[in-house]
Amino acid sequence: MKFAITSRGDQKSNTLMYQMRTHLMDFDLEYDEDQPDIVVSIGGDGTLLYAFHRYYSRLDKTAFVGIHTGHLGFYADWVPEEMEKLVIAIAKTPYQVVEYPLLEVIIRYQNGVRESRFLALNESTVRSVEGTLVMDVEIRGQHFERFRGDGLCLSTPSGSTAYNKALGGAILHPSLPAIQLAEMASINNRVFRTIGSPLVLPAHHTCMLKPVNQPDFHVTIDHLTFLHKDVKSIQFRVADDKIRFARFRPFPFWKRVHDSFISDR
Repeated sequence: MKFAITSRGDQKSNTLMYQMRTHLMDFDLEYDEDQPDIVVSIGGDGTLLYAFHRYYSRLDKTAFVGIHTGHLGFYADWVPEEMEKLVIAIAKTPYQVVEYPLLEVIIRYQNGVRESRFLALNESTVRSVEGTLVMDVEIRGQHFERFRGDGLCLSTPSGSTAYNKALGGAILHPSLPAIQLAEMASINNRVFRTIGSPLVLPAHHTCMLKPVNQPDFHVTIDHLTFLHKDVKSIQFRVADDKIRFARFRPFPFWKRVHDSFISDR
């Protein structure tokens, strides 16, 4: 088996990375940063997001597992004290693969010559470069509303506990093949009106955003921010690709939600 390790970069995470690399190689596993079968993320959810985007071209071949060296994460279920236990599990135990849906983002431009495609593990947001964002929202090819406000957020089920939750979106179990549309400070008065509630779209529905009065936007893909000019449309759907997590033990989603937002321990 080939493996790679991604670290958050702090001293604690780097120390664990070097120790784990040595131990796994002692079990005759091959360290390969280019074509790993399994990637170990050491840090937090942000570290795993970085690993996901680094290896997004190998999603059908690479599985991810995380050790959290900070606060409890939604993707990292091992703690530093369990490092040796995880090493033995990787080296000796066949793991279960759990797949989570991803968000596909396709940005088309006014010249019609090219398009950009991205995959998001958590969410994608769209904001205007200047002033209020004004977008026509289409669902399944039908006009739904004209949005005015600070921005829009499209999230995956596994990302529903992140920025989406802060916007008042619902928490979705990551086994659901769906995406969620949430508003950022929409303008609602006697003249302008939006739905004002998050929308959950199934896998066979597509959400399309079309600019009304300006073509330049800041678009985020997870932790990455891009400036896109001369935008004709931005399309969102459940991706055909999925992220694969290596599970060596149960990792109950609702327990993670409880421990992260409710438990005071």
